[in-house]
Amino acid sequence: MKTNKLLFKSIIIWMTINSYSSFAQNAKDNMKNEKIVREYYAAYEKKDWHMLDVILAEGFTFTSPAGDDHINLKLYKERCWPNSAHTKKFDIQNILIDGDVAFVCYNGYTNDGKLFRNTERFKLKDGKIMENECFFGAGINFPNSGK
Repeated sequence: MKTNKLLFKSIIIWMTINSYSSFAQNAKDNMKNEKIVREYYAAYEKKDWHMLDVILAEGFTFTSPAGDDHINLKLYKERCWPNSAHTKKFDIQNILIDGDVAFVCYNGYTNDGKLFRNTERFKLKDGKIMENECFFGAGINFPNSGK
């Protein structure tokens, strides 16, 4: 009987330690992925392509309502990166990280003070951004839209 109680307590302790270490690892991964996502926006604010390029994975794709359907990195640089010249800053309103998926809602501001509000879904893998899917806010559009 005493052996059964000891075994039971040992199993409970083992489960608790494993649950805690799993939670701690997930929290650590979430913090790392949040940092990467925040670097994405910082690269636009700093107009630093290299800063962005190093966090985008090989095979990166971008999708938006502006006709960008899973475009590759080369097209992304041609079509989207020029927006950095017109982007002053991002105020991140919400950021939700769940493992290798992140959702970000933000207010962006152009150099001439115009507001654009978007939500973006990121898919990360091995510390790099694999996908970005951008959703434009109602009535407010991306910086180069002319609206």
